[in-house]
Amino acid sequence: MLVTFIGLVYLFFVGLEFFGNNTLAIQLSVLIIPLIALLYFVSVKRKTLYFSLFLIGYSIPELMFFAKDKLVYETYYYICNGLSVLAYLFLLIEIFKSINYQVVLKRFKLQIIVLVILSLYMGYVLFKIISPYLLVSIEYFLEISYNVLILLVLSLSLLNYFDKDDNKSFLLFLGSLCIVFSEVINIAYLYIANKNMLNFMFVTLFVLAFFFFYQQSKLEEEVDEKIILKP
Repeated sequence: MLVTFIGLVYLFFVGLEFFGNNTLAIQLSVLIIPLIALLYFVSVKRKTLYFSLFLIGYSIPELMFFAKDKLVYETYYYICNGLSVLAYLFLLIEIFKSINYQVVLKRFKLQIIVLVILSLYMGYVLFKIISPYLLVSIEYFLEISYNVLILLVLSLSLLNYFDKDDNKSFLLFLGSLCIVFSEVINIAYLYIANKNMLNFMFVTLFVLAFFFFYQQSKLEEEVDEKIILKP
């Protein structure tokens, strides 16, 4: 039932976005991630601490959108972005603690070097886009921390997939990949071209990311159940 409701909210968002009702579309879009978080808490029995904190940390800023007009902009900005940075930090820890680094460092030296180069390049590109709009301040360091963390999440999720090579790690990597692409598009939407299509792509990729994260969180439970039922 909740899955159907989330799907309907997304479809209404798409319709409103393409019919030009951007304000209502945004109000609907910020409900999707908290609803996926709610789905996780009510349907996944074996929850992990850091993944739960990641979902909570990202859901609160989304819901705070409805209190945006009642708060001083700086207060709203620092709370939302500070919680988002913390959320990605929790996700990073969740991935970090599952990787066998002795195996990874031994088997995937070349891949790690390529990942470092790609991450540095992507970080440089994002920095060049946003730096003209930001002064060196807390806001500046929040934005840099945010971008560094999403690139670290992507890199570690890929190393985790190299290490585990299973469906759970693959879904986690797909979610991280969608997160990075969505954030790149969001930067383009905020700083380059304020177009409905970009906002649609950003929200869609973000919803896909959290869908993949939710699916991987269920997979471990399904595997454990198979082990328990095995004669």
